[in-house]
Amino acid sequence: MSTAWHPHEELIAHLTRTSALGPGEAARVVADVLAYFSEETEEYVRRRHAELKAKGLVNDAIFPRIAAELAARRVAPPGLSLRQLRRIVYG
Repeated sequence: MSTAWHPHEELIAHLTRTSALGPGEAARVVADVLAYFSEETEEYVRRRHAELKAKGLVNDAIFPRIAAELAARRVAPPGLSLRQLRRIVYG
């Protein structure tokens, strides 16, 4: 019986060797991480703004934080000014 090929099977094998994850769990972790990093910049900015606002932060603290987070992402988008971030959220 052959097993289905997975495009990230080497990474899944690495995770199963170096952690307590089984192959199915490792595949789910890989899928979750890929989904997280494939989020469009505008979606990320809106989601993070809502999350930070819900924690009681104000925009003067939120937008610099989001700008720093964007710069640290694995595939960072081009630098956005605080004004550009506000426009993403508020139009």
